[in-house]
Amino acid sequence: MSTVRAINLVLPETEVYLAGSSIDGQLVLNLRSTLVDPVVKVELVGRGYLRWLEEDNPELDYDKSTAWTNQAVYVSRAKYFHIQDGWLDSGVHTFDFHFSFPRSIPSTFTSKVGCISYVVEGTCCSRQIVLAKEERCLLLQGTAGVHRRQGKDTAPLVVEARKDVVYFCCFSHGSVILRISLEKSIFCPGETIVFKTDVANRTCKYVRKVVFAVHCIVLYSGFSSRGEQRSWEDRSEVVRLESRTDTAPFESMRVTGALVLPKPMPVTSSLTENKIMAFTYELVGTSDLPCTTSTIVGRVPIIIAA
Repeated sequence: MSTVRAINLVLPETEVYLAGSSIDGQLVLNLRSTLVDPVVKVELVGRGYLRWLEEDNPELDYDKSTAWTNQAVYVSRAKYFHIQDGWLDSGVHTFDFHFSFPRSIPSTFTSKVGCISYVVEGTCCSRQIVLAKEERCLLLQGTAGVHRRQGKDTAPLVVEARKDVVYFCCFSHGSVILRISLEKSIFCPGETIVFKTDVANRTCKYVRKVVFAVHCIVLYSGFSSRGEQRSWEDRSEVVRLESRTDTAPFESMRVTGALVLPKPMPVTSSLTENKIMAFTYELVGTSDLPCTTSTIVGRVPIIIAA
């Protein structure tokens, strides 16, 4: 039976920590009996890791792929507690700790390729044997980034997309125009993006629906076992909204929409800042044109900054 009855980390009720902020907590140790030569510590660790596979030659009859990996350490701090007289009596012992997060660390992030995670870990050892351990994951919002709230970035932004279509069934042709307007281009995690979209339907069919989404484009940088470097880009939806427009033939309609950004989320950044992955964002409006295989897509680049 272990000498340690229980080990617990007591942390503040903070949903999301900010880069540059601090965390105060306690490690509570409950011992069944006297513990000699104990080592009690708490660690704050933030790491990033990624891995993806690529086929070396798809034309081969057998599978042969290369794994591309990379990792980074964003913060690694430890607090060792002084044990007076070199022993702890049975009962409950409380140890206070304090850590500060660096300012230039990225947000918590998880995808099918990589992750960025932050944990607080409490450990009790004796004579190089781990007797008890507890780990708690933290959500962190990064604030680093090359983009700042400048005047030019808060100016209105308008993007227009046009798609020409031909209907052979009725020997007619036409076009659909999406015009997406934003009052600014920089947003904070947790903020609401309000946008206006003008749909100009110059066809003989109804435009029934427009789908809006914020896309996160992640550029991963990895190395093979031979030391070769390669990048891979992945796109995913952060938040999505479907709007019924039912725009009649040869009519126009204005749609106002709102998308609420999650928190935490990675800020717009480069590989230089995050070391192994970079983040960019777009507001994308998409509509499948009726009776055709055509799709109109409007893309508005936006910046996430905290």
